[in-house]
Amino acid sequence: MSIDAVVLGASGYVGGELLRLIDGHPDFRLGAAVSASHSDESIGSVFPHLATSYPDTLFSKPDAWIDKTGSGSDVALFSAAPHGASANLVQSALESAERRNLNLRVVDSSADFRYSRAEQFEAVYGVGHPAPELLGDFFCGVPEHVAGVEARHAGHPGCFATAMLLAAMPLVKSGLVAGDLFVTGITGSTGSGSSPQSGTHHPERHSNLYAYKPLAHRHVAEVEGLITKSCGRKISVRFVPHSGPFARGIYVTLQAGLNSTTTTEKISDLFRSFYQDAPFVQIINGTPRLKNIIASNHCHIAAAADTETAVVMCAIDNLVKGAAGGAMQWMNRLWSLPETSGLLAAAPAWT
Repeated sequence: MSIDAVVLGASGYVGGELLRLIDGHPDFRLGAAVSASHSDESIGSVFPHLATSYPDTLFSKPDAWIDKTGSGSDVALFSAAPHGASANLVQSALESAERRNLNLRVVDSSADFRYSRAEQFEAVYGVGHPAPELLGDFFCGVPEHVAGVEARHAGHPGCFATAMLLAAMPLVKSGLVAGDLFVTGITGSTGSGSSPQSGTHHPERHSNLYAYKPLAHRHVAEVEGLITKSCGRKISVRFVPHSGPFARGIYVTLQAGLNSTTTTEKISDLFRSFYQDAPFVQIINGTPRLKNIIASNHCHIAAAADTETAVVMCAIDNLVKGAAGGAMQWMNRLWSLPETSGLLAAAPAWT
């Protein structure tokens, strides 16, 4: 199978990771890397590490790729455009694809298709949803928590949300936890995107660690909503995110009260059973280390328990498992390809 892969918002960090993953995918070939801010510039001029992968490829204007795509073609459309902008771009692509009879599948990495109702999006982001009529065509979830494909298109949860859900779902589904989930998470600077901000400026971030938006991070609504949808019960998540002095990775520590006494071994066995068919989730002994998963689509989880409390630690790469890699997992599923296609590379470790 040879499928044209189109990336919207291709000049950002997530877009760059998608280009890297597409280059190594056995069934996708790059059809277009769309960037309004870098159109007609070479991919290598923006991402020097990809210059040998795409030596002659230029970024495209937002609508130019449609006319270059043959009628009836199979197209995998990845959107790495910003929240609020992605939905309009996706809507335009879907309308153009219908006119040209393209067989199009979409995976969106923004927040625009993470909620099933427009008012849920509006409550979190404070603006009206750009394309509410499309919400019914998308489904959202961490791939490991959804058995099949529920719609033609997918919205991938946020990077913090992905890590929290991977840590939380087995506990909640088992019925072992009582009350709220308390979560601390630390993220690298790439989580704030490629546009410079005070929070990602190197002198502020280097050798520094600080909390931000305690109990008010917008990914909490995603996590609570997806847990309710999957488990049929409401759980409150008390989340305190932190900015870490590194570029990539997310490390989440979850604590929850237990309904009954258990042991570390039993909690670990619960997670191993829950994720036994999840090729990218490894339950490890000891504690996870970011360097063991950075730049990969793998997730390392470890657990501990005493008589009253369970602790779950989860490490992922925010740009891969939390964004581009998770999106690739969904796209593989949408095309009935092996979920691991293009994603099995190990972490480089000594970064």
